[in-house]
Amino acid sequence: MKEKFEKRRLGTTKLEATTLGLGTTAIGGLYSATSEKSAEQTMETAWQLGVRFFDSAPQYGNGMAEQRLGAFLKTKSRNDYVLCTKVGRLLRLPEKPEGEDAYYKGTPPERPVFDFSYDGVMISIEESLKRLGADRIDVLHIHDPDNHYAQAIDGAYKALDRLRSEGTIGAVGAGMNQSEMLAEFARNGNFDCFLLAGRYTLLEQGALADFLPLCVEKNISVVIGGVYNSGLLADPKTGAKFNYQDANQSLIDRALRLEAVCLSHGVPLKVAAIQFPLAHPAVASILTGARSPTEMEENATHFRQPIPAALWQDLKAECLIAAEAPTA
Repeated sequence: MKEKFEKRRLGTTKLEATTLGLGTTAIGGLYSATSEKSAEQTMETAWQLGVRFFDSAPQYGNGMAEQRLGAFLKTKSRNDYVLCTKVGRLLRLPEKPEGEDAYYKGTPPERPVFDFSYDGVMISIEESLKRLGADRIDVLHIHDPDNHYAQAIDGAYKALDRLRSEGTIGAVGAGMNQSEMLAEFARNGNFDCFLLAGRYTLLEQGALADFLPLCVEKNISVVIGGVYNSGLLADPKTGAKFNYQDANQSLIDRALRLEAVCLSHGVPLKVAAIQFPLAHPAVASILTGARSPTEMEENATHFRQPIPAALWQDLKAECLIAAEAPTA
């Protein structure tokens, strides 16, 4: 049996997430199709490694990620893991066939339709439960409401708050690729946790100024996704992705400088990238995507590899990470 991951409480709830979690965008075919067998083997590998925190969304694979995750988790005891999914997008067949999805490959024909209304969220939850084959969802996040804040706080949040008060769900959250609107949610609602993707990494620490201190103050746990910034911190080179787009040369150069410091201490860049955010007191878990057992095993190995304190000191000395960033 492999060493277990530490568990951290989500806000003031009874839910505890393992410090390493599995996100299911890759299992849903992000950028390239993933077979059902590979998805199942990846999830089983995560489980055997000690992961007990799983995150999905209707959008991931246009329902396929939820279906695959639910089928896998049916083989496990329901009280042994924490299950997260999201609301704000209903899956519907387009009036005219649209061909292959722009991001998710090898997926069903349904496409996501924005709906952050109270009624839309209640429908979304029922449909997610069916796809997951689950009797309950532990954490529900409002999913990327960037252009829909008013409807999200007046509709989606009120629906989730009611379900939490009734004991139907364990935690209310929001998941975004920006910290500014998450801070607005923190100020104007009673949230248990947030999922912040790509905005608190070795390359970006803007969330230190406002968002993360606010979460500490309000006892809101933060789950960090996108620790490799869409791939740039996994393999910094021309053509690497940053925030889902081709990275510009200045970002590539910065990532290469980060890598050089890490390698001078005998630490691969990916090791520092996956561990860095967890040192902040607001952060409860790191979500990583994996599309194969090998990737999952690599993530777990990188997550557990010791990092000398001198590495973090050198990164700060060269102004490559913020001086105030907590480090292990």
